[in-house]
Parts: sequence; structure tokens; C-alpha cells
Amino acid sequence: MYCIIIFADPQSIKESLAKLVMAASRLYLSAKSAAALDAELMSSGGFSLDQLMELAGLSCAQAVYKSHPPELKRNVLIIAGPGNNGGDGLVAARHLKLFGYNPMVYYPKRPNKDIYNRLVTQLFNLKVSFTDDIDMAITETDQILDATFGFSFQPPIRDPFVHVIGLLELTKKPVTSVDIPSSWNVDSGPPKTGELGAGFVPDVLVSLTAPKPAAKFFKGTHFLGGRFVSREMAEKWGFSLPDYPGVDQVVELPVDNEKL
Repeated sequence: MYCIIIFADPQSIKESLAKLVMAASRLYLSAKSAAALDAELMSSGGFSLDQLMELAGLSCAQAVYKSHPPELKRNVLIIAGPGNNGGDGLVAARHLKLFGYNPMVYYPKRPNKDIYNRLVTQLFNLKVSFTDDIDMAITETDQILDATFGFSFQPPIRDPFVHVIGLLELTKKPVTSVDIPSSWNVDSGPPKTGELGAGFVPDVLVSLTAPKPAAKFFKGTHFLGGRFVSREMAEKWGFSLPDYPGVDQVVELPVDNEKL
């Protein structure tokens, strides 16, 4: 038996450790950085909001398929909020319908904007159902896609979403959250004990583009959807890109989030 001893220069070890620490600290995108990256993607990156929403929604639909395939949990309730996170949910609902699911959408606050109106029209054309009865919908569904609030969420939560978050805290149905578990702070994580949403922890999280700091508090199944960011742009913004399998738009991340 042989023992190999490698002598390394202390300075090089120090530099290597510094690089590791820097890499770890840059793993997550803050709310401010995520908004700035989106703006860059839609300027010098050449993407439109429609394209980014389509890619995000497709990623979420694939994550649902990988976690809970339609032969096991066919009925999906999509809870769509009033912003871009809700738009991602509408796109996901369309793909889930085409993947063989029976999606139902709860969309209580509909902004009168062309991009959202067109997404709703696409769902109507596929005969996707909409509901105003969130209580009954949660009772009858097999699983939930939480597309209520995204990384730009700021409290307080207002009606009707106070009731929605309360139901998410109580439900035993599996929940997949889009980018951020709704009611969580994108940078500091879940609400404090006693606050609305403190008891809500989804089963699956789909981080979009890159994980946000709140993902450090999540210990369930964690997917990343961001197969549209160039390695040059990722390097500029200080996060790493994993290797996506095959033609998938999502990749499952380690639970501890230590390495992409």
C-alpha cells in the first residue's frame, strides 16, 4: 500500500478556497439581480417577455410531469397570480393539457393586458376549465401548481390571496411552486412563525433561470428551469449552469443546493 503526499503552495490553497467561497456566495440570484437579469435578457439578450414566459411555463409543466405523471395524478389545479408568475402558470396549464393532464385554473385577478388575454384565449381554445371556487377546486384536485407570487412579491398579501395562502398551508395535496413558494420572501425565505404562509412548504420547487436565496430554506424536490441562458451571461451574473439531460427544459438539483 502506497501513500501519496502532495505538497501545495499555501497561497494557491488560499486562492482556491477563496474561489470556492465566492462560487457558493454567487449561487443564488437576489430579487434585484433577478429583475436586472430579466431586463438584460429582454434587451441585449434578444428575448421577448412572451418567449421567457413560454420557456418558464414549459419548464414548470415538465417538472410537474417528472414529479407527478398524469397516470398517477391527472387533475391539476393551477393557481395563477396577477403578474408574470401567474403568466408562467397559464403557459404551464396549456402544456399540461397537451401532456395528458386535466388542468383547472383559478385566476381571480386578471390584468387587462394583451399578453395575459392571449394566454387565457389559448386555454379556452383547448377547453381548459377555469373556476372561481378555490375551496372546491382544492378538494377535487390531485395536485396543485402554485403560480401565485414570484420573485417580485412584496407583502402584505391582499384578498383573495390571503384565503389562498391559508388553503395552501392546510392542504395535503402535493404542491409545486413556481420560482418561489408563494408568501415566501425571495431573499429571506419563509414567513416567521405566526405570520400568514409560515406553514406553507411545497413538495416541489421549480427555480427559474437560477435559484433565489429563499431556495436555501427548501428541502424538497428542487428543479431548475433555465435552458435559455448563455454560459457567457451566466458567468457575467455569477451563477453556474448545470448540464440538462437530453431535450429536457428542467434539471433536478441536489437537495442541499451546494453545487449546480
